[in-house]
Amino acid sequence: MIIRMALLTIGIHLFSAVASAQTVLPALNSVNSKSLTIYSSLDEDVSKPLLQAYQKLRPNVQIIYHDLQTLDIYERTIQETDAGKPTADLLFSSAMDLQVKLANDGYAQTVSDVPSSWPKWAMWQKSAFGLTFEPSVIVYHKPSFKDHQRPRNRTELSELLRHPDDIFYGRIGTYDIEQSGLGFLFLARDIEHDRDLWKLVNSMGTAGVKLYSSSSAILERVSDGRLAVGYNILGSYAQVWSEKNPSLGILLPEDYTVVMSRTALVPKSAREPELGKDFLAFTMSQTGQTIMADQMKLPAIHPSVVGDNTASAFRQKFGPRLRPITIGPGLVVYLDQVKRARFIKRWNKSLRGE
Repeated sequence: MIIRMALLTIGIHLFSAVASAQTVLPALNSVNSKSLTIYSSLDEDVSKPLLQAYQKLRPNVQIIYHDLQTLDIYERTIQETDAGKPTADLLFSSAMDLQVKLANDGYAQTVSDVPSSWPKWAMWQKSAFGLTFEPSVIVYHKPSFKDHQRPRNRTELSELLRHPDDIFYGRIGTYDIEQSGLGFLFLARDIEHDRDLWKLVNSMGTAGVKLYSSSSAILERVSDGRLAVGYNILGSYAQVWSEKNPSLGILLPEDYTVVMSRTALVPKSAREPELGKDFLAFTMSQTGQTIMADQMKLPAIHPSVVGDNTASAFRQKFGPRLRPITIGPGLVVYLDQVKRARFIKRWNKSLRGE
């Protein structure tokens, strides 16, 4: 039996704020102050170390931070621009596809001040930029595998689920791709790397998979043992949970590991575009990236930033199994509703064993 748990439904994209909110961080020096407006899907509390560090560098800048859902960022930017109104000075979103579509459709400015060592896959036409390096992982409940071998790749996970005993039946969880933009993004990338992936989806259905719309819903249930395995979970979230829940284990699949990157751009109709570009440059600098890795717990992509929570460390440890999602037009393919519907239909048929 397949159980759909619609715990957090926000249109086609998850992985964003539960509700819209605006926070104003006053300038440290009010003389000749300017305002930087940011639309972001990242919670303001998580972003605060980066925002405060930037204000120390630019004490005359007030920051107006809008904590929005990813789809809201996309739609609001288009509506304001098309109406001839100014919009945010920077967009920072986990919806890689929507960000690339904005850039592809002419809603982003070109940014020339980019570190020369920035990975080519993490930027498109100097208008959309990946800022983090976040693997998709398998999480598992350690006590449940006391007498069982942990699945090291998708083939082993499929075998475990195809003939589940009582300890695993009904205890596999993953995203409902009809509700979760993140889940859809990861599964679409899976298919690019493994044409046999539908066999795994079929095995999940056989094992009574439970579908959720949020990372936290899955991580909570794996941590307390209600679920034994969670598939395609965002590694940065899983790492934070594992630090507080020692029963939660994390595996990067050995066959391949998809890596996503939160993406930023400066809108064409930004009210203060130079401030947007300046903040983006700070975020892409070694200082900004170090803050993201160490204080915000988001893996840094800058190749010169060192430490465990960095792209460099991940590559050194896991090598070629890491498959970053390239920022480019290929991301917008499944925004086409016909192709999206066809993909979801195949997903549901595989879950039912058809």
